[in-house]
This record gives sequence, structure tokens and C-alpha cells, in this order.
Amino acid sequence: MNDSNNTIPLCFANTSTPFVYYPNGDVSYSATFSALGLTSNLIALIVLFKSFHQTLSRSRSFFLIFLCGLVVTDFMGLLVTGTVVLSFYVTRYDWRQIDPKCHLCNFMGMSMVFYGLCPLLLGATMAVERFVGINCPFARSTSVSKGRTFSMVLMVWFIAGCISLLPLIGFGSYHIQTPGSWCFINVSSERSDWVFALVFSLLGLTAIAVSILLNTVSVVTLIRVCCGPHRTQRRRDHEVEMMVQLLLIMAIATICWCPLLIYILVSAVMDSVKGEKTLSYIRMATCNQILDPWIYILFQVSHLRRVKNLYCSKCFLREWS
Repeated sequence: MNDSNNTIPLCFANTSTPFVYYPNGDVSYSATFSALGLTSNLIALIVLFKSFHQTLSRSRSFFLIFLCGLVVTDFMGLLVTGTVVLSFYVTRYDWRQIDPKCHLCNFMGMSMVFYGLCPLLLGATMAVERFVGINCPFARSTSVSKGRTFSMVLMVWFIAGCISLLPLIGFGSYHIQTPGSWCFINVSSERSDWVFALVFSLLGLTAIAVSILLNTVSVVTLIRVCCGPHRTQRRRDHEVEMMVQLLLIMAIATICWCPLLIYILVSAVMDSVKGEKTLSYIRMATCNQILDPWIYILFQVSHLRRVKNLYCSKCFLREWS
């Protein structure tokens, strides 16, 4: 018995939650989820490319670069993780047999962490960009270029990639999760697993907190500019559009990701994890990749200009009433 246990690969042994191999689950949910998400992100990418070629605003072109980075990240995340999950249900393989050295499990875990952190970090970076663009427009216009914007997106990918690689050097670990179709962070009492879980959850929660704080300040400033006594001196249609889109991105990310991040944080502190809850929260988090692209598809300047003009007209009438 001890010999057989010693032959079990690390990513399948000593897991923090009881593992249940169940290859006969419903594949329709994963297939529908992946197809809808991939299609939505493709449509969003087309919309963004058209907007990028048509825009005359430098600040909006920089913002569209961030949005394109976010769409590409969401698309690739759904493609990579969806392919692994769907192949599990189609072939009904057992990872413990076909992946004795944990290469596939580690790849899946890295993908989950990387494509999970990227949208949150990109959202925080976009919040910083909008905060500077709205509150310090002149300083920003002389210091930011398209090349630097691309570099910021690449830097976010690099940071998320480095964090996802930490378990490969012994800092944390990835373990198979029920029903055997995916691997994710192992939350256990082991010091490295415990610290890695905290790094993942706290980094994600910090990114969300930064987005909420900076976006709130940006909205207040933008409302003052749009409805203040000098509102006619600067046209802000495109900035209203960007701010509305960013607020929706932040709201969706907060709703979809906070339950999982808080659950991992609490589980790491309390040393108590339930596999079925982890799967439910993961599904909720990945809904972010489906909902995000519809923000760019539906909330275009042509629609938002009407809302802005209506709001500012009410502000103007209120001042003179």
C-alpha cells in the first residue's frame, strides 16, 4: 500500500480536498460556455479593431489597446482551458494515468492562474490610465505613447505569467480538482501552498480595490467637468464612453471574482476547503470572460452620447431653475 502511494504523482496526491473522478458529467455546459465566450470575444475584437481605425482621439486609442489586450486574454483563456476540459469529457481520460509527471496538470493550473489574474491586473492598469488621463491630462499627453501602452499590457502579462510559474519552482502547487477535468491551486497547510494561495487571492483583491478607488475618483472628476461652469470648454464624449465601459468592466470583475478570491483567502487562513464550492466559484469567475466582450459591443459612443447629453441637460436646467 505504501509503495503504491509513493508512486502517485505529486499533483494527484495529498490534495487539500477529496478528489472524485467523474468523467460522465454533462458536457453541454462546458461546450455551450466555451462556444458562447469565444464567439463573443471574436465579435468584440472586430468591434474594437473598427473603433481603433476610426477614432481620432489619442486617449481613446490608448484605451482601445488595453481593451484589445483584455479581449485577447479572455479569448485565449477560454480557448486553452475550454480545450482541456472538453477533451476530458470527450475522451474520458484519467489524468492520473496519462499525465504521470503532472505536465498537463501544471499547464492547466498555470493557465487558470494566468488567465485569471490578467483581467484583474489589466482592469487596475486601465483604472490608473483613466485616472491620470482625466485628472492630469496635460502631463499624460506628453508621457504616454502607443508603444508605452503596448509595453504596459505586456508587463501585465509578464507579471501574471511569473506568478503562474511559481509552483514549478516549488512555491505552491497545482492539484487535480473534482471531477478530474481541471487543475488549480492547492490550498493546504503546507507553507508554500498557503503562501501561494494568499498571493493569488490578495493580488486579485488588491487589483479590484485599486480599480474601485481610482474609478470612483475619476467619475467624480468627470461629472464635475461635464456639468461644471466650464463644461463647454472641453468635449468629453469619448471619455464618458471609456469611463462607462471601465465601470462596467470593474463591476463585472468584482461580482464574478470576489467570491472565489475571498473563498481562497478564507480557506487558506482557516485551512478548510470544499471542492464543490471551488468549482462553483470557478464557474462564476469564468463568466467574466463571457460578459466582458458585450461591454465593448453594446456600449458604444453613439449610445452613450445620448445618455450623457440627457444627463448634462438636466444638470444645466437644475442650475438655472
